[in-house]
Amino acid sequence: MVDYQEVLIDGVLTALREIWWLFALAAAIAVTRTPVVKGWIGEALVRLSARMLLKPAVYCPFHNVTLRDERGTTQIDHIFVSPYGVFVVETKTMKGWIFGGERQATWMQKIYRSSHKFQNPLRQNYRHAEAIRKLLDLDAELIHSIVVFAGDSRFKTKMPENVVQGGGYIGYIRKFRRRVFDDARVEDLCEQIANGRLAQTRATHRAHVKNLTAEHADADGPACPKCGAPTTLRKTKKGERAGQRFWGCSNFPTCRGALRYSPA
Repeated sequence: MVDYQEVLIDGVLTALREIWWLFALAAAIAVTRTPVVKGWIGEALVRLSARMLLKPAVYCPFHNVTLRDERGTTQIDHIFVSPYGVFVVETKTMKGWIFGGERQATWMQKIYRSSHKFQNPLRQNYRHAEAIRKLLDLDAELIHSIVVFAGDSRFKTKMPENVVQGGGYIGYIRKFRRRVFDDARVEDLCEQIANGRLAQTRATHRAHVKNLTAEHADADGPACPKCGAPTTLRKTKKGERAGQRFWGCSNFPTCRGALRYSPA
C-alpha cells in the first residue's frame, strides 16, 4: 500500500534540494539591503577604486581610523597621506535626490514623496580633519576634506568642489600637484597615524558608539540605539501604527535605528 504522506514529504524534500539556492540568494539580497552592509559596500568601493587608481607608493592609505579627540573619539572612513597633502574622506552611501549647501547645518534627502534631513557631512568631516590635524601637528591648509556619495543618489543643488559622487574623489585628489612634504616627512606622518589610531577591534567600535550615545544624550531626541547619533521626532505614515510618533535616527536611511516616542 502506498503511503501518500511519505511520498508527499519525499517530493517536498526533493523540490527543496533543487531550489535551495533560491533561498540562499534571497537571504543574500536581504542582507545587502541592510543599512550597515550598504555602508560597508560603499566604503569597500572607495577602497577598491583607491587601490586601483592611487599609487600606494605615493598615496599612503588608512581606512576605518578611530582617534581620540577632545569630545571622546571620532571615526574616519579613509585617510590618504601624500607629498601633496593629507586627504580625509567621508563616505555616504545613500540613494535619492540630495539637496544641500556648504554652510547649511542639515542637508535633505528626498526619495519619491519622502524627505529626510541629515547632518551636513562637511561639518561631520571637519571634526575628522581637525583630529588628524592635531595628531600630526599640521597647518589646516595641508589637510583636505572630501565627501564621497556612494550608492544611487543624485545631487539636485550645486555642491562644493570637494563633495563628489563615486570615483570623482580620485580626480579631486589628483588636482593637488604642489609638493608640500618630502618622502621622509610622508613616512613620518604615516607612522604617526599608525601609532596614534586606536586598535581596529569590536571593543573599539563599541566604545566609540557608547561615546556618541553619551555625547548626544542632551540632544532634542535620545541617542540612536544602533549608531549613537541624535534622533528626530517623526510620525508613522502607513500600517496599523499610522499616526504614531517615534524617534528616528538622523542618519536615516544609512541607519534605521528607532525608539518608541515617550513624552516627557
